[in-house]
Amino acid sequence: MLIDGVFAGGGLKGFALVGAYQVLEEQGYRFKRLAGTSAGAIIACFIAAGYSGKEIEAMMQEENLESLLDPRKSLLPIPFMKWLGLYRRMGLYQGKALEDWFFEKLSEKGLYTFSDLPPGSLKLVASDLTHGKMIVLPDDLVHYGIEPGMFPIARALRMSCNIPFFFEPVRFRAPTGEAIVVDGGVLSNFPMWIFDDAEGKKERPLIGMKLSSNSKEMGGREITNALNLFEALFSTMKNAHDERYISRKHEKDIIFIPVEQYSATQFNMEDEQKDVLMEIGRSRTNQFLQTWPHANGSKRNFRVI
Repeated sequence: MLIDGVFAGGGLKGFALVGAYQVLEEQGYRFKRLAGTSAGAIIACFIAAGYSGKEIEAMMQEENLESLLDPRKSLLPIPFMKWLGLYRRMGLYQGKALEDWFFEKLSEKGLYTFSDLPPGSLKLVASDLTHGKMIVLPDDLVHYGIEPGMFPIARALRMSCNIPFFFEPVRFRAPTGEAIVVDGGVLSNFPMWIFDDAEGKKERPLIGMKLSSNSKEMGGREITNALNLFEALFSTMKNAHDERYISRKHEKDIIFIPVEQYSATQFNMEDEQKDVLMEIGRSRTNQFLQTWPHANGSKRNFRVI
């Protein structure tokens, strides 16, 4: 059965998305169009490249994730210089090693630029802080004077998962000027809206995979200090746009994967924890398919194309 898929951001918690995809693949679902933010963008790109769920699992299990963290070298290797570098370069790590890894894995499947894919089949979300707006890649590149089809997917992917202050922002140079671009999760961590047409309708069944519990399962946050306040503030900002879109009407198409207690930036994560995350994704997806209205292949209420 052909469907569209939207994958949410969540850093290293994205291992749960791999498990979710494996179940969908095993049940015969194939993606016509894919979209994602941050970690979700990574999974969407690998699926678009033609990787199977098992191949993605093996790829991510075998990779030394800490090798993707590339701090800039300092002549004075003291803690102060690390924080001075953060102030000047706006990130602890360059992000180049991460982009190089994306390029290596995508090129193994013959995927280099968006022109290597069917038009409209892959959309990634990033945040342009210079102009204060969301970017949907590759579509919005035309507004920067850039031909969308010729843009490298690995660069777009890095832009989408550039965690603020963790990785240095991408300085996006275009004929229209320079833009500072960071993680798409700042503005839309779960772009379920991305495949809606002008009337808010979809071309085919869509499944969203969100790395959190649903609204009924989620409790309130405990805010007792400044760090709690910052975390709550950032979380509220990045989720506010998407939560306004999600309603009971849309919740039926979303696989909610409760992994809030896991770290998004634990690059030294043990294999056992990766396995736990993937198993949570598998379990929640199996539960979802038991009640999903379109699991029997129904195409009611979709626009005929």
